[in-house]
Amino acid sequence: MSRPLPPARPGEGDEAGAALAAPLGLAGSGRVRYAAAMHFHQQGRISDAALEAYRVCSARDGDDPVRMLAELGLAPPLADVQAPDALIGALVDEIALYLAGFDGPGLDECRRGLARWRTGPVTATPAGPNPVAGDWLGPALADLRSRHPGLAAAIAGAEAHLPWQTYDGYAPEAAGAAFAEGHAYAPLIGEGAAIPASDWDLGLFLVRPHVLYRDHSHAAPELYAPLTGPHGWRFGPGTPLAILPADRPVWNPPHRPHLTKVGPVPFLCIYIWTRAANAPARILPASDWPALEALRLEA
Repeated sequence: MSRPLPPARPGEGDEAGAALAAPLGLAGSGRVRYAAAMHFHQQGRISDAALEAYRVCSARDGDDPVRMLAELGLAPPLADVQAPDALIGALVDEIALYLAGFDGPGLDECRRGLARWRTGPVTATPAGPNPVAGDWLGPALADLRSRHPGLAAAIAGAEAHLPWQTYDGYAPEAAGAAFAEGHAYAPLIGEGAAIPASDWDLGLFLVRPHVLYRDHSHAAPELYAPLTGPHGWRFGPGTPLAILPADRPVWNPPHRPHLTKVGPVPFLCIYIWTRAANAPARILPASDWPALEALRLEA
């Protein structure tokens, strides 16, 4: 049995912030979170509605007030004062919960790897600005929030600690300027990520609307779990484009060619590479890229 957590001590901002993000399910954690919420409410930093969510959830240690707020269309409170490792851990927990709802190729392999690596130590640091994330993460989360409010809230809560970056393994002329300037990814688990892993990667991938991610392949088996849509896919240069909705995972076995055409909503997805994570990807030339880059998918 888990031992009860000590109460938050008003006036100690760092400890109160950590208490606000006390792990779900620990004995007494509902009361700890509510006490911290009252502390910040007295400072005028938590709204009446947020305080009420913490009060309601305080009766059961496993109830998540952040999820309740998301279901009400309200932003998570005080992401800036919650412990960064707790925010990243909560996001990984929501990703695991999301992936548990699907069956299909590669998903069992991904879930086994996630179960192995997710319990590792978390080292989160403040992330620098990224223009793609700055412009397009908000609209992507607005689309996601209507279907998966808990996951949207977890991404928003961890936003300040998501190390968005641009993949630099392609020559710019091969990938195209629109993709080179219009995408970013944020690793969560992997070598050098907040949660360390060996030859296994998990993170978020974001592409601005209407961009073409040209035909490419890599040695790593890969899961894409798109959180927004619609978007177009094909699995070899010259093959037809298939339009897929959000929440339809795509599994790419090693060296399988694939292309993604983003629709009117920013493309936000979970990605997992289950091995060969350091092997480079390569662009596969195709003659119809200009037509696909000009194509506009309907919502």
